[in-house]
Formats: sequence, C-alpha cells, structure tokens
Amino acid sequence: MAAAQAVEEMRSRVVLGEFGVRNVHTTDFPGNYSGYDDAWDQDRFEKNFRVDVVHMDENSLEFDMVGIDAAIANAFRRILLAEVPTMAVEKVLVYNNTSIVQDEILAHRLGLIPIHADPRLFEYRNQEDEEGTEIDTLQFRLQVRCTRNPHAAKDSSDPNELYVNHKVYTRHMTWVPLGNQADLFPEGTIRPVHDDILIAQLRPGQEIDLLMHCVKGIGKDHAKFSPVATASYRLLPDITLLEPVEGEAAEELSRCFSPGVIEVQEVQGKKVARVANPRLDTFSREVFRNEKLKKVVRLARVRDHYIFSVESTGVLPPDVLVSEAIKVLMGKCRRFLDELDAVQMD
Repeated sequence: MAAAQAVEEMRSRVVLGEFGVRNVHTTDFPGNYSGYDDAWDQDRFEKNFRVDVVHMDENSLEFDMVGIDAAIANAFRRILLAEVPTMAVEKVLVYNNTSIVQDEILAHRLGLIPIHADPRLFEYRNQEDEEGTEIDTLQFRLQVRCTRNPHAAKDSSDPNELYVNHKVYTRHMTWVPLGNQADLFPEGTIRPVHDDILIAQLRPGQEIDLLMHCVKGIGKDHAKFSPVATASYRLLPDITLLEPVEGEAAEELSRCFSPGVIEVQEVQGKKVARVANPRLDTFSREVFRNEKLKKVVRLARVRDHYIFSVESTGVLPPDVLVSEAIKVLMGKCRRFLDELDAVQMD
C-alpha cells in the first residue's frame, strides 16, 4: 500500500523539500510503471482536460488549465509572448527634433508604445515596400512645440506653469488615416492604448515634428510587438498537514504561509490549523525554518494543474489573446501533419 502511494505521488506531485525538489520530471510515459496504462488515449484526455476561468477583467486573465503536460503549457506561454501579432511603430520619419532626446532613442521609445488597433484587420507588410498602404500600415503624426506661458507668475519656478507643451505625451499623437481607413475605423478606435505615456520633455524653442508608420509584427521579431505585459504559469500548490496542529503552533504555522493559506479555527475551545486556500501560497518554504512545524507539513504541487496569468498591454482583451494563441498552436499542428503526409507520399 505504501509503495502504491509513493508511486502515485511520484506520478502526480512535485514535492518541495527543505533542501531540494523531488519528482520534477514527467514520468508517466508508456512502460515506465508496472500496472499503469500510460499509452495516449484521446477519450481519456478529453475526459480529464478542462479550462476554468478564475478571474477576468479588461486587461488581465487568470485561468486554470488541467490535464496537460508542461510542454503544452509552455507552448501556450511562448506563443502568447512571441507569436501573437500586434501593431507597433516600425518607421519614424523625423522632420525636426531639437529636444535633448536623440533621434534613435526617440524612435525606440515610440516603438514601445502599445497601439490600440486590432491586428487581425491588417496584413503583414512586405519588406520590399517603401510606402505602406491602408491594408498594412497605420500612420501617426507627432508635432509639438514648447513655448513660454505669457500668463505665468514672475516668481514662479514650476515648469508646468512657466511653459506650454513642455511635456510630450502619447495624447499628442494624432492618427492620419491612409486610403479608406477613415471609413473603416470610427474616430477614436485607432490610438495609443494609454494617453499619458511621457515621450519627451521640451523647453521653449524646442520642437518635435515626426511621422510614424505602424506595421503588423510578432514578438519573435521584436519585443515591441509582444501583446502581453506578462504571461506566466505555475503549478497548483498542494499543502497537506500530516498531523493536527493546535494551540500556539497553529498561529505560528499560519504565519509561515501567505495570508489566507492556513486558517486557524476554534474547535471545542482549541485553536486548530487547517489548509484553507493553498492556491494563494507562493511557496516561500518559511515553514522549513521551524524545527517542529517542518515535520507536520508536506509541500507539493499538482503536476498537471497549471495556473495561467495573462496580462494584456491593452491592444486586445486577454481572452482574445488566449484564443489567438490557440489558433497559432493549431496552425503549427496542421503544418506538422502536412509535413508528415508529404514525407509519407515521397
């Protein structure tokens, strides 16, 4: 019985010890365990696989993906980071720049500004094309000149009062429609995601006048095309109390974990610790510093339960980004199957 439990733990849990981590590698492949049928079975996969949305708002999404291997989970993460396309500034035509920010630095800063435009409505621009068209290019104009405020108090030293347009923000970027873009996109839909990103600071007489071309691209080519601020996953924590923890030890155990993980209850006049929400734990392993408590707790992670966190830059909603990542992965699978078919035909 003990041997069977040890095998099941090895197959389903990653165990965190005081000085190391056990059962890190996936081992449930055919023939590795006597008495277990680990051959691939689609019906079994469909039965065990599920996706649970835990939290979603305008820019962030947390969901659980259960019943998959680390390779698939990591494929989703990498695709979200590097292969879901967005629109970003690619070319900057500088007509005048007398600010202290060099042209190259200014162009780099502009490229990192997230642009609110649905990339699915645009085509990739050919590298040979010098001039973009309405189907592959968005154009923005930035023209700001700093002047003195004639109404400022004489004894004032506040730049916000002394100068006009001394701070250049993304709100100063104006969209210049190409072709029939003005008919396709309502006013206000094509814009920087945030209008309060500081681009540069000016002083009286200094000016920035430039034209920007935005094109469609992926994060694999440049990080500015990445649609997510972060995309990560972690395994679901699994915390088990090996014996009852009561009294002051219960309070001490609660302090060893993140808030909300261990709950202290009153049971028949005694304080008793119980695991309330292991999902909240960050696994600092603080409990291993306590000689008494480290023997009554087992820390592990569920091997096939992944908690995904996706934070969008605001270009597209996070749920749309995940669905687009799935489409990219499906396309990769189709190309792989086509290649296999071609090899078999040859």
